[in-house]
Amino acid sequence: MPVCDSKCEPFTFDSLVDQFRSVIEEFPDKRTGNNTRYTIEDAALGAFSIFFTQNPSFLAFQDAMQKAKGKSNAQTLFTMNQIPSDNHIRDLMDVVHPSYVFPMFSYIFDGLNALGYLEEFRSINNNLLIALDGTQYFSSQNICCENCSQKKHRNGTVTYSHTVVTPVIVAPGNNKVIALQPEFITPQDGHKKQDCENTAAKRWFVEYGPQYKDLGVTILGDDLYCHQPICESILTEGFDGILHSPVYTFPKKACIIELNVDVETGN
Repeated sequence: MPVCDSKCEPFTFDSLVDQFRSVIEEFPDKRTGNNTRYTIEDAALGAFSIFFTQNPSFLAFQDAMQKAKGKSNAQTLFTMNQIPSDNHIRDLMDVVHPSYVFPMFSYIFDGLNALGYLEEFRSINNNLLIALDGTQYFSSQNICCENCSQKKHRNGTVTYSHTVVTPVIVAPGNNKVIALQPEFITPQDGHKKQDCENTAAKRWFVEYGPQYKDLGVTILGDDLYCHQPICESILTEGFDGILHSPVYTFPKKACIIELNVDVETGN
């Protein structure tokens, strides 16, 4: 996969799109033969445009604009050549593992850091606060796949779901967050026990600790994370942490101690 380096060019929306295009080059294409009316690049940029504009009808509107005026904002903003339908985008993107886009998280983070924007997110002990939380984004009793988590009910039914741990940088009084690489809760090779949020969080600490710990980071978590294995993992990977219910803080190279600072002021 390409290595994203935001320091080699101006950090702008256009540079972000250009960087994303270079990442898309690594996407797999399941198609064979001549069934290639739409490129993988257009499908991926189309998906990105929907999330960026947060408007599910964006592409349909752009398609109508292109037919009426010969050009659309999708071409101007996202440099798309053709506008695929929603079904085409789903069909082409479903086989792309989410990790293919993970380099973009580093690219954006490094760009914000290079421009000094991370400083306004520093809080307690001048640390960056990374909040962890699990989010379920799919649930069904009828549809499932090999990556689903399963919950068996007393009446014999099974609920299949997909959940992800979504780390974000937060700060008191700041209504913006910076999203970091997610960690999906999914069956792990060689493990008989079902994956869970705590295990996924520990994988995230190991994977991304080297990238973030030297910047000064405090992990935030609710009572689900307030267990010894998570605390040990946070410390081992070089983070500080504040976990809720009851609230504890644990500085590096120290045992867990009761939190005695005000979360808002740090005093």
